[in-house]
Amino acid sequence: MSLRKQIFTDGACSGNPGPGGWAWIVPYGNFASGNALQTTNQRMELTAAYEAVLQNQGPIEIVSDSTYVVKCFNDGWWKGWLKRDWKNSQRKPVANRDLWEPFIEEVQQRDDVIFTWVKGHTGNEWNDFADQLAVEAGYLQKTREGSEPPNEIILP
Repeated sequence: MSLRKQIFTDGACSGNPGPGGWAWIVPYGNFASGNALQTTNQRMELTAAYEAVLQNQGPIEIVSDSTYVVKCFNDGWWKGWLKRDWKNSQRKPVANRDLWEPFIEEVQQRDDVIFTWVKGHTGNEWNDFADQLAVEAGYLQKTREGSEPPNEIILP
């Protein structure tokens, strides 16, 4: 039995919409962050989790403070979206379908990804670190990645 790797993800946006950043980090391990010039917080939260899934093989646990991401998978929102031809429960088009569609497909194909919600900004070291990396990526409009957590983060 292989161990499931925990990956903390977060997104940030200055203004909503506005410049934003996303990040994921494996405790004491690798990380990545990226940015978008004109985006929303939900798109950055979603991108962080999707990138974490794409860039990490084997059984993983995505730990996110985004109920948007976690509930989609844990509460099966995506199943209703597919049944209703990408309409939400109010029969309106699903927001961010361009991101959700490939993300859901990837998670379905892998079948080794689970999602856990963590309350944000409450002192969880790795959630806070992911948040800082996402804020930095949005602020600097730069991407970063590495094999161990960075020693320094530049914040506004």
